Amino acid sequence: MTRRTTPRNSTRRVVGVAATAATVIALSMAGASGAQAAPTRTTYTASVPTWAKHANDAGSTAATETVEGEVYLPLRDQAGAVALATAVTDPASPSYRKTLSPTAWINTYAPSLSDFYSVRNYITGSGLTITGIPQSRQFIVFRGTADQIDAAFSTSLHTYSYKGQKLAAPSAAPSLPATVSNLVSGIVLDQGRMLTRPDSISQTPAGAAAATSAAPATPAAGDGTAATTAPSATLPYKCSTYAGQYQGVIPAAYGKTVADTGLCGYTGKQLRQGYGIDALSKAGLNGFGQTIGIVDAYASPTISQDVNTQADTNGEPRLNGSTYQQIVPAPAQFTDQALCGGPSGWQGEQTLDVESAHGIAPGAKILYSGGTNCGGGLDLALSKLLDGKRADIISNSYGYQGEDVSDSQIAGQVNLQLQAAGTGIGLYYSSGDSGDEAAAFGFASPDFPASSPWVTAVGGTSIGIGQNGQKTFETGWGDDRAQIVQSSTGALSYVTPVPGTFFYGAGGGTSAVFTQPAYQKGIVPTALASGMRVSPDISAIADPATGFAVGIRPILDDTTLKTGPFENQATGGTSLASPVTAAMIALVQQSSKESIGFANPTLYSLYAKAPTSFVDVAPEATPRVLALTRQSTGLSYLQTLDRDSSLKTAKGYDDVTGLGSISFANLPAISKALK
Repeated sequence: MTRRTTPRNSTRRVVGVAATAATVIALSMAGASGAQAAPTRTTYTASVPTWAKHANDAGSTAATETVEGEVYLPLRDQAGAVALATAVTDPASPSYRKTLSPTAWINTYAPSLSDFYSVRNYITGSGLTITGIPQSRQFIVFRGTADQIDAAFSTSLHTYSYKGQKLAAPSAAPSLPATVSNLVSGIVLDQGRMLTRPDSISQTPAGAAAATSAAPATPAAGDGTAATTAPSATLPYKCSTYAGQYQGVIPAAYGKTVADTGLCGYTGKQLRQGYGIDALSKAGLNGFGQTIGIVDAYASPTISQDVNTQADTNGEPRLNGSTYQQIVPAPAQFTDQALCGGPSGWQGEQTLDVESAHGIAPGAKILYSGGTNCGGGLDLALSKLLDGKRADIISNSYGYQGEDVSDSQIAGQVNLQLQAAGTGIGLYYSSGDSGDEAAAFGFASPDFPASSPWVTAVGGTSIGIGQNGQKTFETGWGDDRAQIVQSSTGALSYVTPVPGTFFYGAGGGTSAVFTQPAYQKGIVPTALASGMRVSPDISAIADPATGFAVGIRPILDDTTLKTGPFENQATGGTSLASPVTAAMIALVQQSSKESIGFANPTLYSLYAKAPTSFVDVAPEATPRVLALTRQSTGLSYLQTLDRDSSLKTAKGYDDVTGLGSISFANLPAISKALK
């Protein structure tokens, strides 16, 4: 995960779970006074990002430059929406699973039509162009020139140098007339949110292109983990199609001089085998009757073709009109491509999400909703699924770096999460790929929205799947790596001492914003929580060194959307873990014939009653390593697994893997417990 904002400080405002959005709304509107603004206007101090500093100021934004903005409207009954979301998701509540229809929720809790029209009319009356409105009326996305936005919000947009980009942001707190401000809970005018990126990492190892993407059909004798050839004594290391297929000689480390090589990327069938799903799939448990929603920015022009080419190669079911549909903007509607990374920057994420979810649950319907950009477009793409409950499981493989997010955005996102919970929809968010984020901030922080108590945060693991399809190991995802070089005489050595430096790993940790939800009490260690929300909640495969083989025709030109030839990419990140988990939940729902909705209270309750419903990912006594060569750079490394920054795996709940991964060996007991 790579994004996006610098930290405010390590001490954030603390928001209780029950009053989350209401408190944040109050904070986002704080600061209005006679000394700061005219009595007839209300200022929104939290709308000035922390990176909008004098030292970064490159001057006023060009008057004619077009900028996206978004305003959030408060719910009519904030406390009631929280109470409903709590009651219908608590297994101990008499209202458990008695959710509202999308229409009933909107009629009860969404901003009123009159309030919405008042805000809309102010925006259009200011000369701004509305680009998107959800049916729930919770926010309005608009565009306008810098001059128009300055006039409408009584501010001055400046351009700031940040993260190698030139970003527009208000240099002074924006404000609204009192006649409108009481109808608006938050304002977002800065372009910092356009730096949102997917939580995926492509680490294609050497030999991946030449290696077949399918696992060998005939298992070897034994447990399937023995190397099939003598260890290679020279670089580069060749990637393996199953755990232990190839080994390479390494400089001495942890008492070893030989190590298994990294994976070329598993197929869907291998993942089903490793998780104990394949036999169930053959018996009809394949996600049929379930819909998995996926939200990303933009849209791949070759998604169905790519998935089906990969399926044909691996002998897997193809997508068809019943198993894949999409709600996407026309390419002419794509905006902010330079800031967001363009369609080429998001194509791999969409392909990873669709192919991995389809690989786990090939009978499920996948509904992809693409945003016009990575800012307000993502809110609109999510709302298109929420407002009609077009899916009750939604995977979101993106987020912010840490919790340094404006109060306006937190409040607006939490309200969408309350809508999802109240209508029986489960939101799954990747926990991030940069561990505890201390390298970026100087202090540990989980990533938002995964840190919200109203979503299921998905952490990551590293997984070995042998030639016979059995899982040979599972550790927490966190990789230290030491570069290996070879001299002219053939001698191997490390550039830096083993284990080297932290490269990437699953996000997680203790929130500085949200207090501990009731469902985590008694399960998350007190010393870890300190009274606050801890993420992740659950985990699945994420390490790109043991990742997924994505088949894709990559976009070569973001303007024409011209694509190149089909290729395989070994990809991971919690962007992989989130759709894999969403697909697993689809299987659980099919088996139990129950819709889980917001899953956390159910998951933690299930863990308390039957902890073997989850595979506990605990640390191993001896460090596990993989030797690999990056195809893109030609550099070779020894990667030491289960070293996730300051985050640690442990017996029971931990802040790398949460409760662990779903145990399909105990699916009958899980299904029974959910009834």
